[in-house]
Amino acid sequence: MTTATLAPAAITAAGVTRSFGDVKAVSDATLTVPQGSVTALIGPNGCGKTTLMLMLAGLLRSDGGSISVAGLDPVHDSAGVRNAIGWMPDQLGSWDNLTCLQTLTLMGRAYGERKEFARQRGLGLLQLVHLSEFADRPARVLSRGQKQRLSLARALVHDPQVLLLDEPANGLDPRSRIELRQLVRELAAGGKTVLVSSHVLSELDEMVDGAIFMSKGRTLGDEAQAMVAEARGRFRVTALNPDRLTEVLRAWDYAFDEVDGGVTLQISNREHGSQVLTALVKADVQVDSFGSAGSALEQTYLAMNEERR
Repeated sequence: MTTATLAPAAITAAGVTRSFGDVKAVSDATLTVPQGSVTALIGPNGCGKTTLMLMLAGLLRSDGGSISVAGLDPVHDSAGVRNAIGWMPDQLGSWDNLTCLQTLTLMGRAYGERKEFARQRGLGLLQLVHLSEFADRPARVLSRGQKQRLSLARALVHDPQVLLLDEPANGLDPRSRIELRQLVRELAAGGKTVLVSSHVLSELDEMVDGAIFMSKGRTLGDEAQAMVAEARGRFRVTALNPDRLTEVLRAWDYAFDEVDGGVTLQISNREHGSQVLTALVKADVQVDSFGSAGSALEQTYLAMNEERR
C-alpha cells in the first residue's frame, strides 16, 4: 500500500459533525482524499463511517465543519456534487420488476443522457461487472452479490469523477472480490477518485493507496498513520532451524518477538529487508519464510480497538 501525497485533493473535510438527537454520530471528521487515488475509510460498526459518507455525497447535511467534493460544497451545490459522484450504498435499493438493463438505462436518463446512449452505456456496464446474461432479467432474481455488482454499475452510469463505495464487497464470492479489486484499481488509474468503506481489511491492503481510520465519530490522524507505518514494517520470519535463527538475532542484538514457528521483527524498508535476509542466510539460518506479518490495516485496526477499549 502506497500513499499518493502530491495529487490535488478530490475530497476534503474539516471538523465535520452530525448528531441525531442526543446521539453524536460524527463528532470531528477531518480528511483529505487525493485525486486519482483509492482511499479506505476504516472503523468499527457505529463509528460514523456511513454517516460521513452520506454527508460527502450530499445526501445528509452536516451540523458543522466544511466539506469539498470535486471542488464543490455539498451544502451549497448538492446537485453539482451528486453529478460529480457515484454513490454505492451498503444495500442496493432496486425496482424489482425492472430488468438490470432497464435499471441502468433509467438511471442514465435521470442524469440527462439520451435513451439510446443510456442503453448502450448500460450494456457496457453490465459487461464490465459480469452481469450481461442478466440484462433482460428482473432485479429480483439477483443474488446478494449480483445486486452488489449491479449497484456498482449504477454508480458508474454517469461516468463520475468520484466514487463513494460503502461495503462494496458484501456478498461477493472470492472471484468477484478479486475482480472488484482489479476494477477499482483500473478506475483510479483512469483518474477517478475512490473512497471505499469495508471491513475486509486484508483485501483493502491490496487495493488502496491510503487509509483513514475512524473511532467514536472522530477521524484518527497522525497517530493512526504512524501505526500503519509500523505495522507495514513488521515481518515474520520462520526457519527450519529456529534455534539458530533466535541465536543469530540475539548475537546481533536485534529486537524480535517469538511467535509460533518463528519470530516477528521490524524492517524499515525493502533494502533493509534484503540485507537482513542475506545476512541470515550467510549466518547458516535455513530461512523458510520471510515476509509481512500480515495486513497492515488489520493490525492497525486491532491496535486501535485495543486503545478504544
